Amino acid sequence: VQLQASGGGLVQAGGSLKLSCAASGRRNAFSIMGWFRQAPGKQRELVATITAGGRTNYGDSVKGRFTISRDGAKNTWYLQMNSLVPEDTAVYYCKSYLGMAEYWGQGTLVTVSS
Repeated sequence: VQLQASGGGLVQAGGSLKLSCAASGRRNAFSIMGWFRQAPGKQRELVATITAGGRTNYGDSVKGRFTISRDGAKNTWYLQMNSLVPEDTAVYYCKSYLGMAEYWGQGTLVTVSS
């Protein structure tokens, strides 16, 4: 299984970006798919997760601004990020769970300018 994250970039505060994570290999097999982020000098933190059944969970700092979704047919999940603030600047990583195994994507940089 390989995960390929994309969609990061530079955006002004108040703007939007949409991240994508495309998984190769097993189709529709992941129990949980998600996004984490790591800002410089900080620990990696949860952004959002979505289960195979569609249940979502968000980190407190992004609730109401970010939306996670998935497309099973494309084996891809997304993170729509709205109302971005400079504190959202980080490398965003996608992650998936398959049984007891965990898989990480390579990360995509999101920079929000003030």
